[in-house]
Amino acid sequence: MATVYSAQKTKWSQNNPTERVKTNEQAGRIRVAYATYEAASLGIGDVIEMFNIPNGARLLRGWLAYDALATSTTLSVGNAAYTDSSGSAVSLSAAGYLAAVSTASAGRTECLATIALGSGAEVDADKDGLPISLTLAGAVATGTIALTFEYVVD
Repeated sequence: MATVYSAQKTKWSQNNPTERVKTNEQAGRIRVAYATYEAASLGIGDVIEMFNIPNGARLLRGWLAYDALATSTTLSVGNAAYTDSSGSAVSLSAAGYLAAVSTASAGRTECLATIALGSGAEVDADKDGLPISLTLAGAVATGTIALTFEYVVD
């Protein structure tokens, strides 16, 4: 049976000399970003910018909570267009953190649920950070929407 080490454990105890493990990978403090939006006839394809996550933050987990918005409505969670730390423009990604989920009934759905959906990703954005957004599809929506992300920077 072999013993293997994560990238962070290797930096900390296996390399000679040892390397620094980023604070957003070990011993960091969890921060919370929370926002609500009261939709009143929100249109199909509308994008709601909820909050910005700072550059260098590591995304941990998130939740989308919603009233019954209307029959056939869906919401997805992603990012609005932004500029990365190198100065390059990054386009809107409507469903980067949560694919479209039905909001016809009130509920709560996990975001950042897999590595492919951003769990553990490190934000690479300019001074304004990463704008987290919601995109409505299916039908016009009315009701309360809340989004929560947990992340670590220090």
